[in-house]
Amino acid sequence: MASFFTAHRSIALVVFVVAAAWVATGEFAAVGSEEAHATEGAPKMPVDAADTRRTVAAVRPVFSDFAREIRISGATEADKLAVLAARSNGIVQELGVTQGQTIAADVLVVRLEGADVDATVETAMASLAQAEERLRVGEALSARGSLPELELTSRRAEKAAAVSALSQAKAAQDRLLLKAPFAGSVDSVAVELGEWVQAGTPIATLLSLDPIVIKAEVSERDVAHVANGAVAHVRLVNGMELQGTIRHVAMQASATTRTFAVEVALPNPDRAIPSGMTAELSLFAAPQPAVIVPRSVITISAEGVIGLRVVGSDSRAAFAPVTVIEDTDKGLVLSGVPEDARIIVAGQDLVSDGDEVVVVEMTAEEAAARAASLSDAPVSAQAATE
Repeated sequence: MASFFTAHRSIALVVFVVAAAWVATGEFAAVGSEEAHATEGAPKMPVDAADTRRTVAAVRPVFSDFAREIRISGATEADKLAVLAARSNGIVQELGVTQGQTIAADVLVVRLEGADVDATVETAMASLAQAEERLRVGEALSARGSLPELELTSRRAEKAAAVSALSQAKAAQDRLLLKAPFAGSVDSVAVELGEWVQAGTPIATLLSLDPIVIKAEVSERDVAHVANGAVAHVRLVNGMELQGTIRHVAMQASATTRTFAVEVALPNPDRAIPSGMTAELSLFAAPQPAVIVPRSVITISAEGVIGLRVVGSDSRAAFAPVTVIEDTDKGLVLSGVPEDARIIVAGQDLVSDGDEVVVVEMTAEEAAARAASLSDAPVSAQAATE
């Protein structure tokens, strides 16, 4: 037992001696500093004990034109859609189209039986010919003074009535026919040969799919940035990506959603894109000067305004309010950044407006690398660098 206690005393003495030697070297004081140096991207400067100014790292803003992307969802629709209906009562004598067929404008869709209507046209034509002959003879007699003026007027009225009757008969005959008002695809046919239909009965549905139209709605915040004729990128639910043109932006907002209807036209010559398919639209606002910065440099004022801490030519820190245009993989895209100031990217939370600082300039690449290292570093390391 005595030897057991003697061994423990020896071990404790050795540990004490080693610890004392380590403390004497002073290395323990540099542990936090080494961690901070490992994660700090900014170069270090000699520190003057009498200088109370803080050292910050800053970059000069690099401006470039940026077009903000506006993403909205919509669906494809036919450029034109018409449900063709019978214009008269009758039996279907001829069907000129089939379901799925592509037809040109003015192609016969359906013909109804109308023997009585055809007979009426022939009778009206004969009556008109007779009235014209009576008028011709009457005008000859009147020229020789052999026909009273009243009789000549009556014959002229007979001809006018015959012309009107023929016009009405031909109109009734024309209503037996139904033709395509525009070129397109026959989506459905609702009747069969020999079927009796009434005026207004749906006969066929006709779609015009070239161009195909993407209909969507844009928010009232973004509608000012969308204009007719602008380019739009379209991604369909099947993965197809196309480029179209904005052809219409509504001037009246929806009363329920407060959004504005937008139409984008896409070429679809082979009619490969059907109506009713889900689509995602990418519209682009007008380009404006902007700066891309790491997310870590954003700060908020006491009033809750989003901005940056900047330093001017007088080496004094100041707050600059900015507008976030978009959040991208490269960082935040901002507008409103002062052109004559440098953006503080390290130490911005340790200075206040008007503080005089020592500026260590960094390149945009160094700032981006520092932001990446901070996002990957442990929380304690980030705290040490801040």
